[in-house]
Amino acid sequence: MARLPLHTLPAFRAVARRQNLREAADELHVTASAISQQIALLEEQIGFRLFDRRGRRVVLNSAGATLQRAVEAALDRLDDGLRGAAAAASGEAHTLRITLLPSFAQRWLMPRMPVWHERHPGLSVELDASQRVVDLAREGFHVALRQGRGPWKGLESERLVDSPFIVVGSPAAAERLRGAATPSLAQEPLLGDADLWERWFAMDCCTPAIRPVAVFNDAGLMLQATEQGIGIALARELYAADALRAGRLVRLSPIALPDDRADAFWMAYPPELRDWPPVVALRDWLHEQMAQSLQGLPAALAPPPAAPAPVKAFRGRAAARPTGSRSHARSG
Repeated sequence: MARLPLHTLPAFRAVARRQNLREAADELHVTASAISQQIALLEEQIGFRLFDRRGRRVVLNSAGATLQRAVEAALDRLDDGLRGAAAAASGEAHTLRITLLPSFAQRWLMPRMPVWHERHPGLSVELDASQRVVDLAREGFHVALRQGRGPWKGLESERLVDSPFIVVGSPAAAERLRGAATPSLAQEPLLGDADLWERWFAMDCCTPAIRPVAVFNDAGLMLQATEQGIGIALARELYAADALRAGRLVRLSPIALPDDRADAFWMAYPPELRDWPPVVALRDWLHEQMAQSLQGLPAALAPPPAAPAPVKAFRGRAAARPTGSRSHARSG
């Protein structure tokens, strides 16, 4: 079998996509004649035709369509490799570009940045806090710290942690609600999503009418409002962890809403960066810090004591106690 002339493959891919020689030439910034010569050379070298001409259009035949699938995959892989090489080369400048959610940056990452810089003094980070999903390759980022259902196509997606939702309030709210049963929490000013609250109350067989006093598009803002005593919140344990440990928030119930229908925390990056030292360092550090942040959190407020079981009255003489004393029940 003849060898494939690799230098003709970009022209083949462009013509296969555009089905027009002039448009393919414009894409590659060459002349239409040069593109035509590349296709002719490719077909001559492999020994069979790849396109059928239909007026001004050139259309892939069955052989061309088969080759296109392989060429697209191969050239995409080479493009990924080139981007990875460029990213690895930029590591000489010791900067790791990360895109992440504002709430994650505010409530979890920023308090830990001194630890990161102490551990990796020569590796700086550039953070872009945004709620939009960023195209890493196109916008030049190395890593995305995302909250979602993952994985993401074309990226290595590593699940970091599942964080349940817990109910938290300010210390003043905790003092007021100490010993309160679950249904009474519905009478408090509730912050956050009504659907989540309904699911949380249903875990204790409660179905109160839920009318939050405020809804937020950012968990960090909601927890800030909670710390200021505006209401009680149903928040991710990971986001509340530091405030719980510092006493700015108090967990109001031991009931936790699992993350089975919610979005986990992920680290996503181009596959070619899997073994790049800055990405490896960040991945190891994230796993370590997340495990530490969720260890030894203060316990939730104790639930109200169970009501004592009713004592059934009876008549007659009581049985002897171990001491030998006897007692009589009151007559009913």
